[in-house]
Amino acid sequence: MSDALRNFDGSPLILSLQVASVATLLALVAGVALGWLFARRRFPGSTVLEAACMLPLVLPPTVIGYGILVLAGRRSALGGWLREHFDYTIIFNWHGAVVASALVALPLVLKSASAAFAGVDRTLEAAARTLRQSSWSVFVRVTLPLAWPGILAGTLLAFARAMGEFGASLMVAGSIPHQTQTLSMAIYDAVQAGQDDTALLLVLVTSAISIAVLVASSRFLSLR
Repeated sequence: MSDALRNFDGSPLILSLQVASVATLLALVAGVALGWLFARRRFPGSTVLEAACMLPLVLPPTVIGYGILVLAGRRSALGGWLREHFDYTIIFNWHGAVVASALVALPLVLKSASAAFAGVDRTLEAAARTLRQSSWSVFVRVTLPLAWPGILAGTLLAFARAMGEFGASLMVAGSIPHQTQTLSMAIYDAVQAGQDDTALLLVLVTSAISIAVLVASSRFLSLR
């Protein structure tokens, strides 16, 4: 273990935090919007649409990775257009890991946000409207602050999930040291190479971060 500590490479940790942070931000924006929509609006097909948004929670990560490759890979219409006009691709790029992580994290934010918005006292919103507040002002000043503890708890869980993403990210971004190799990929590579001490150290680092995030999430849930 001492040798593993001396030779510890922090790039997978830094990249994991970078990927998880950006992915969580994307999941938060989409999750809050969709959570409010499903909590406050019912329309034909809303149940099916909500189920489709929750699919990444139950689908194998390889299915999600394959879907990204089909939609945005080099042979897809979108991937070909990006490559032709911007010389850009998410394949073997840490941005691909962000997309994969955001997709698997989205259901956690969405479900928490939907439950949080559904639990907001509508009479408080009605009272704010009597003060000639616009719908946007009511949302920002009343609805969102009341729902925020639940949303934040789901966001922390989403961050932990994004930190541990492996299958879909590996298919899309690969495991290139110092470029796309996150903690989960570094652990896999270390085990495959027989570097048990390095793998154990990385597992301990990942577990410590995950425990801290889960404890924080539980505290915010208790505030609801």
